Amino acid sequence: MKQEPVPGLRIGLIGYGEVGRIFSAGLKTGAAWIGAWDLQFADPRSGQQALSHAAESGVSACDGVARLCAQTELLISAVTASNTLAVAEAVAQHVRPGTWVLDLNSASPGTKQRAADLVDTAGGRYVEAGVMTSVPPYGIRVPMLIGGPHAADLQPLLARLGMDSRVVSDRLGVASATKMCRSVMIKGLEALIIESYTTARHYGVEEAMIATLQETFPGIDWTKQGAYFFSRVAQHGRRRAEEMREVAHTVREAGFEPWMSEAIARKHDWMAEQARTGHFAGLGGSPDWQAFADALLAARPAANDPLT
Repeated sequence: MKQEPVPGLRIGLIGYGEVGRIFSAGLKTGAAWIGAWDLQFADPRSGQQALSHAAESGVSACDGVARLCAQTELLISAVTASNTLAVAEAVAQHVRPGTWVLDLNSASPGTKQRAADLVDTAGGRYVEAGVMTSVPPYGIRVPMLIGGPHAADLQPLLARLGMDSRVVSDRLGVASATKMCRSVMIKGLEALIIESYTTARHYGVEEAMIATLQETFPGIDWTKQGAYFFSRVAQHGRRRAEEMREVAHTVREAGFEPWMSEAIARKHDWMAEQARTGHFAGLGGSPDWQAFADALLAARPAANDPLT
């Protein structure tokens, strides 16, 4: 998808983590100005690194939502799931009439609808997005579903910027519901692989177990997929856990108890804690899944192993 410069377009990013940095890099050639705001800009511990990265990347670091909103025609919200509504509340206080607000966050349909009410009541034009796979391999061309009453009007602009967006509905919640239901499967598979592979490693049956998976589902390279899932959850477990708590809200909004989604969230939180504690330090740039499993096994309490 070819990117075309949009003369005079000023884009603001709320959230300057992995996704915010990737989007700012991919969009800056299509816009006249790129700005960003992130809570970490004011953090004395992490702020300097983030501010330096923004300066080196040609991104104007703003000191608050008000300053960013004052300069922006297109706002992109890319924060953790738990902050989705807080961002919408802050934007609603400062958004200029007619400003597009594209919400990339992984939140439930109910959360997106509440965010839209805030932004649209303040004069903005809220569009929900469901980002349908990991951003890093694709950059701004990551496939996303967009929805809401303003989505069809925004889509041509996103296409000019080189983004791969598809309007799924003029009703809010359809795009996010699609994303959330997918996350039950994808984040659930991540959690299952971590639990299954690490336990199999303990018992010394990993090769036989993976061979049976390969036979049953030959279209997946289970060894390679395992390494990718371990790596992504170790790096982004906290963010994934927040997303799964929003998935749990989605399941509740449908009238069901989210037993699986809540368990997945706990597993991702647990992996994030292992990473925070330093159990994966020193594994190198591209460790295989066995290295992650061995680190988890080394850090566990004494095992009650009936085979020993």
